[in-house]
Amino acid sequence: MSNMVTISIDGKSIQTESGKNLVTVAKEHGVYIPTLCYFRNIDPLGTCRICTVKVNGRDTTGCTIKVADGMDIEVNTPELLENRKAIIEMLYAEGNHFCPTCEKSGNCDMQNHAYDMGLTVTRYPHVFSEKKVDFTPKRMIMESNRCILCKRCVEEVKTPDGKDVFSFVKRGVNTRVQIDYEQEQKLSESEALRAMNLCPVGAILVKGMIHEQPFGERKYDLLGKDIKPVVKGNTFHKADDEKFIVATTSLAGCFGCHMSLLDIDTELLDIIEIAEFNKSPLTDIKNFSKRCHIGLIEGGCSNSENVHVLQEFRKKCDILVAFGECAIMGGIPAMRNFVPLQECLEEAYLNGVTTEIGADVVPGH
Repeated sequence: MSNMVTISIDGKSIQTESGKNLVTVAKEHGVYIPTLCYFRNIDPLGTCRICTVKVNGRDTTGCTIKVADGMDIEVNTPELLENRKAIIEMLYAEGNHFCPTCEKSGNCDMQNHAYDMGLTVTRYPHVFSEKKVDFTPKRMIMESNRCILCKRCVEEVKTPDGKDVFSFVKRGVNTRVQIDYEQEQKLSESEALRAMNLCPVGAILVKGMIHEQPFGERKYDLLGKDIKPVVKGNTFHKADDEKFIVATTSLAGCFGCHMSLLDIDTELLDIIEIAEFNKSPLTDIKNFSKRCHIGLIEGGCSNSENVHVLQEFRKKCDILVAFGECAIMGGIPAMRNFVPLQECLEEAYLNGVTTEIGADVVPGH
């Protein structure tokens, strides 16, 4: 028992084994310290900084600390919580972390931390640094614009004969992860998937396996299933036998998604069975005649008229949904042509809303 020490975490006295990692000790005693770069099998790097805590009054990374007797540790002070939030915001701003278009969405540790901290936008301007997206490997894609240099793949992904598949190249702010093409070919499919799952963001992707997990079955999909949404006043309560009332609009002259609905008439007929369209180009109803459950927004805001329409939808609809790539990405010019045409078609047609078997056909293909 001589190796047992007493420490304090947020005022709570804890007895634990001397020399244990602070993140592990905190977790064992019900205190959550968020991490991104930390991984149990790797010597902690402390690069992401979101595990920052105060030890005896001084800021330090929690993942690099080994507990010692008498330590006074602060984890969840207002200052530390705000600092972690700012760090996540800066990580989003400096990389290509657009969650709606990211293949790792729902399985991403950084996305989950952002939601947990209440983040929906970042206060900082996006950097859009031009880093290489490497499609050369046989089985993988390396998206360096998302990499946070956590070193998990470098340390953990080996070939059956023990060779490294990933390595760090260059130095300082130019440091990036590189794939050894020859060694990458030796990995089995399961080993490649493990590499993708090891990555805490969406930097490592496996070709042909990117969208294999359906919504509801991804890593973080079920974490909030017991949370009841708080609904403010002036909302529309739907009886079981009533249809959903839907409004739609096209901003900035963007009309492609509405045309897609008209093209796929079988899907549109299915929707009409459960929904009533109010203000919408599909019905030619120019003004709201009643409050709507859902408002579908297509396109990005480009002028004051668009902003006025968006404000009107916010007032008259219980829920607003970004409808299509343009609205999801807010019309950001840097994202233009980011999503390949084939993926757009497959998303619109193969994954369309329908109950009819065999109706998922891309026209002209």
